[in-house]
Amino acid sequence: MKVKKKFLGPLLLSSALLLSACGGGGEESSKDGKVTLDFWTFGATNYESLAEEYEKENPDVEINVKTSELGDHHNSLFTSISAGTGAPDLAMIEVDQLDRYREAQERFVNLYDLGAEDIQGDYLDWKWNMAESTDGDFLFGLPTDIGPKAMYYNVDVFEEANLPTEPEKVNETVSSPKQLEDAAKKVLDETGKPMVDSMEMAYRANMDALQESYFNKDNELIIGEEGNEVKKAYDYAVSLYEKGYVGSYEMWTPEWATALNKGDFAVEMAPAWLKGYMIENAPEGKGNWRVATLPSEFAGNWGGSYVTIPAETEHSEEAYEFAQWLVSPENQLKSFEESGLFPSAPSVYEMDEFVNNSDDYFGGQNTAATFAEAAKEIPAVYKGPKYVTVNNEVLTALRNVQEGGDPEKEWKEAVKRIEGLVKR
Repeated sequence: MKVKKKFLGPLLLSSALLLSACGGGGEESSKDGKVTLDFWTFGATNYESLAEEYEKENPDVEINVKTSELGDHHNSLFTSISAGTGAPDLAMIEVDQLDRYREAQERFVNLYDLGAEDIQGDYLDWKWNMAESTDGDFLFGLPTDIGPKAMYYNVDVFEEANLPTEPEKVNETVSSPKQLEDAAKKVLDETGKPMVDSMEMAYRANMDALQESYFNKDNELIIGEEGNEVKKAYDYAVSLYEKGYVGSYEMWTPEWATALNKGDFAVEMAPAWLKGYMIENAPEGKGNWRVATLPSEFAGNWGGSYVTIPAETEHSEEAYEFAQWLVSPENQLKSFEESGLFPSAPSVYEMDEFVNNSDDYFGGQNTAATFAEAAKEIPAVYKGPKYVTVNNEVLTALRNVQEGGDPEKEWKEAVKRIEGLVKR
């Protein structure tokens, strides 16, 4: 099976650092007197069509949208702002990448200087706060989508394990980590199947809920400190694996897509954007999956972005006006309906189109309501500039455990590798 990634939020990062960035901002204006804005995006959004709509409403503005793969996009942006040339007028930054740019704060426009505080109340507090500087005086970007996590569960597997299958009952039955393990034991005993698909997802159950994980807000590496919460998340994943509750279906692989299709594992603890992937890549699973809330201890976010304005632009006010319009609650609803981008503006959750939403793939359930409930429980987290690099090392350790490695040895070796990488 060829795995399609059209709907993916977080993608694997490209390891190649691009040497130059093209199509930058800072242009005076086009010959016909229009202000031209270059907007760099990534992933599957409806921002091109929204840009066209904005141009019709604002004929004096022309917007050039450039879409790239997530890794290439961030490498190009980082290269251009570091060089001080070639940056666009507007650029999306994915949440896991945001802290990478904090050390270059002077290379971005402070959106508070353009009046962003006037719309702050339109967005979830935790989403907004994550884009602020540590002192709260600087705002890097306006919120776009988010990735609130919930529990996708296979109805057939739950039924075979004598577990409830209606979302409301599942919410009650699996409302704590202990109850999740109890359900996992039933699934294994009655069906022989694992509860969770992979070590990564078992690990992220706790990780995505941590307000500080690998780094503190002073960018000091804290993963090796005694009592660090990351180690507890690691140990939890290992514990589930040793009990037989974790499968070996690594995300984005054909085997994983096949397992989703056939219901070879019971639950996927994943964000709202996974719905689009499942519809596209696991069509045989239609009607066999539902969504319930995760235990509150696992309330976390995975994915989502911000729209930033690099300081190189000569049209910061026009760029801000477009960005503010693009991420308005009304347009976040359009992005949700057209591209599956989950809104960070809670007023959208009360709009008729959202309230009356239903997903045929999920048996007609309004899954959006479940994710909206989850979105309100998420804490603001700090990830650090080398979050992705460090996270990949921990995931390597977990995969090694699954292949027979000693958990403590793998952990210590991962920490040693991470300390070396951070010092570079």
